[in-house]
Amino acid sequence: MKKRKKIIKIAIDSPAAAGAGTLAKAISKHYNLFYLDTGKIYRYLAFLKIKFPKKFNLKFIKLKIKKLKIKDLSYKFLLSDEVGTKASLIAKNKSIRKAVHSFQKNLAYNPPKKFKGSCLDGRDITYNIIPDADFKFYITADVKIRALRRLKELKHLKKKITYKEVLKSIKNRDKSDFNRKISPLRKTKDSLLINTTNLNKRACFLKIKKIIDRKLILNGNL
Repeated sequence: MKKRKKIIKIAIDSPAAAGAGTLAKAISKHYNLFYLDTGKIYRYLAFLKIKFPKKFNLKFIKLKIKKLKIKDLSYKFLLSDEVGTKASLIAKNKSIRKAVHSFQKNLAYNPPKKFKGSCLDGRDITYNIIPDADFKFYITADVKIRALRRLKELKHLKKKITYKEVLKSIKNRDKSDFNRKISPLRKTKDSLLINTTNLNKRACFLKIKKIIDRKLILNGNL
C-alpha cells in the first residue's frame, strides 16, 4: 500500500459514548484532516445484516465495503441500539475485521488530497490501524456520564428508550469491546489519556489542540 508523505495522522481509541467522535470531528475540521468514524463501518455492516440476513456473507461484505462511500455512514438509523449491539458482535469476526481494516488503513494513510492528513477514532486505531500515528489519544469518561450522553443523543433522534436501558447497553458494549479476542479496546502506553467526565466539548477540544499545536510547532509544521 502506497502512503502519502508528510501528512498528519491522529489515532483515537475510546469506549462507547465517551465523546471521541465529537472531538475527532472538531479536531479534523480545525486542522483540515480527513475524518473517519471507524465504528460506523461496523454499524453499517450490522444494518446490512438486519436488512439482508440471507445475503450477509463475506463476499457480500467485501463488495459493500469496496463500494462504501463516507456519506453512507452518516445515516441516523445507524445510531440505534439494535444496530450498535449487532455491530459489536460483527466486530469480533476475524475475516470481517480484516476486510474493514484494509479499508480503514487505506484512508488513514491516503486521505483525499484536499486534506492535510487523517483522524480516525474507534477501538483499535492506536495499535492496529495507525500504529505510527503522530498523535494517539485514549478518550474515556464515567460510564454513567456516557449513558446520559447517549440517552440525550437518542432522545434527540426521537428514540423511545430509558436511561436504565441505555446504561445496560453501554455496559454490555464495554464488556464486549474490552474482552473480545480480536482487536480489543485497550489503552496503549504511548496514548495520552483524556478523561471527559467533567469537561465540556470546548474544554476537551482546547486540551487536545494544545497538545497537538505544541508538537506541530516543535516540528516546524505550524
